[in-house]
Amino acid sequence: MATLTNDKLVIVGAAGAIGSNMVQTALMMGLTSEICLYDIPFAANAVEGVAEEMRQSGFDDVNIVATTDVKEAFTGAKYIISSGGAPRKAGMTREDLLAGNCKIAEELGQNIKKYCPDVKHVVIIFNPADLTGLVTLLYSGLKPGQVTTLAGLDTTRLQSALAKKFGVMQNQITGCATYGGHGEQMAVFGSHVEVAGRKLTDIIGTAEFPAEEWEQMKTDVTKGGAKIIELRGRSSFQSPAYLSVEMIRAAMGGEPFRFPVGTYVKTDKYDHIMMAMKTTMTAEGAKFEVPQGTAEENAKLDQSYEHLCKMRDELVTLNIVPPVAEWSKINPNL
Repeated sequence: MATLTNDKLVIVGAAGAIGSNMVQTALMMGLTSEICLYDIPFAANAVEGVAEEMRQSGFDDVNIVATTDVKEAFTGAKYIISSGGAPRKAGMTREDLLAGNCKIAEELGQNIKKYCPDVKHVVIIFNPADLTGLVTLLYSGLKPGQVTTLAGLDTTRLQSALAKKFGVMQNQITGCATYGGHGEQMAVFGSHVEVAGRKLTDIIGTAEFPAEEWEQMKTDVTKGGAKIIELRGRSSFQSPAYLSVEMIRAAMGGEPFRFPVGTYVKTDKYDHIMMAMKTTMTAEGAKFEVPQGTAEENAKLDQSYEHLCKMRDELVTLNIVPPVAEWSKINPNL
């Protein structure tokens, strides 16, 4: 099978549930002939076990390497997907992971700068992804469009909730998007949604879909990750794995990514932040425009931005990142 590229793809956190699913998905998509599975020394046996399983699956036209050596893993890497942080547990919010996972992101960024400064694209999915992605970008020295974070999972949760409600396939729910932060402060945009050709705004407030039910659905979507933990006894792993590999496929020049991604934003209104915008992902990286919804939706996006800024400023207080005014000293691209 011809692969999309022969460039080296590194899966960070490959021994975990998300990471091992990413490996299998990347192989099934035929993304590259060179894939490296990386994890910490504690997981040496587990990461080698993942590699063995993939070889035994019959993926025989790809070089699969497993390592716990950071230099071996990152040297020559052109694409990276990282799930290499602590997972959420029951009762935890994404924000609860802030300090520990952002220190991991700092080290990740430094390793990228040291071992693979010419990497083409990095996808960050460990929570809180908006902040871990921002820290990775800062310390990697990469350009803003080269580091993105998983945000599409919020949109697919909205899309799937609407599809279940109206008894249609998910591809019949169009114009679906959530923007801002990946978490309970996200902005759910319904004003551009159509349900099998009908405008959602024409359905909300009717007997078919009372306004209260729509408000509850939006709340449920923002808590979709907690619901998975409740149902399965562990945090999501299949959906973030699949969507993140779709993102890296788009960055490799493959099929366009269908949903918003978290990207570095610097505009007059939103500044020095990583957040989900209206985006396109290509081999040139992520490009964004600020979404426009109703006055209420736009206000919700502003609130989400303010929440992200508070977490970013907490990282300054924790000495994980310097004050924003000094960022360009670490990464001139910012």
